[in-house]
Amino acid sequence: MAAETFAIQVCYASDGAQFLRDLQVPAGTTLEQAVALSGVLQEVPGLDLGQLQTGIYAKKKPLDTILRAHDRVELYRPLIADPKHARRRRKTPAPVAE
Repeated sequence: MAAETFAIQVCYASDGAQFLRDLQVPAGTTLEQAVALSGVLQEVPGLDLGQLQTGIYAKKKPLDTILRAHDRVELYRPLIADPKHARRRRKTPAPVAE
């Protein structure tokens, strides 16, 4: 009897790289195993899974999460600016020169 497999996607995007890979994985595969199987850590230089947030469909999930059919595994880059602070900066008008 063949082991059940299902389709998932692994994706990562940055200014310099885009990665999207469809995979067939066996039932019981974890998020961490899917990232390893995808090859993203080898194809995108400088990625460190220990430093990245991970999730499924924009919801943060730990690496030991068991995947389900059609999950999209996402690797999130660290923020370079606090979103609240950036919104405040945009909302505050610039001083007018006289």
